[in-house]
Amino acid sequence: MELKLKKVPAEEPEVLEIRCHKVTDNIQEIISFVKSRQGQLCAYVEGQSIEVPVIDVFYAESVDNRLFIYTAKESYELRLKLYELEEMLKGKSFIRVQKGMLLNLLKVKSIKPALSGRYTALLKNGEEIVISRKYVPDFKDTLKGRR
Repeated sequence: MELKLKKVPAEEPEVLEIRCHKVTDNIQEIISFVKSRQGQLCAYVEGQSIEVPVIDVFYAESVDNRLFIYTAKESYELRLKLYELEEMLKGKSFIRVQKGMLLNLLKVKSIKPALSGRYTALLKNGEEIVISRKYVPDFKDTLKGRR
């Protein structure tokens, strides 16, 4: 695959064009990455591709080597690894709260202590997410604006 980069004047729109013979998993991964930087994630439901705005995502969870994102009422599969999604969402309102989970802090309604040093986050859609005690210090630092 050849890669070309062409600088354009500021008054011209920036365009990213992918020219390929077939949309492979690698191409789809590139598309997902670019869209996530624009505030969209390329997700899948029953094999169909769908655009999900990052702002709508409550949390992301890795289950059996598959990554799912959850909105208020729906769940979608991503063709990424959790660490890749975490890197894409760096600088946004997402934080790791379990080994296999990222949480959107903008979707948290309240937080309360739980057993064994863990915390429970009540989300705006009524779901409860457990914050593992390993991630509680980072979680607290983020809430205090230290991260």
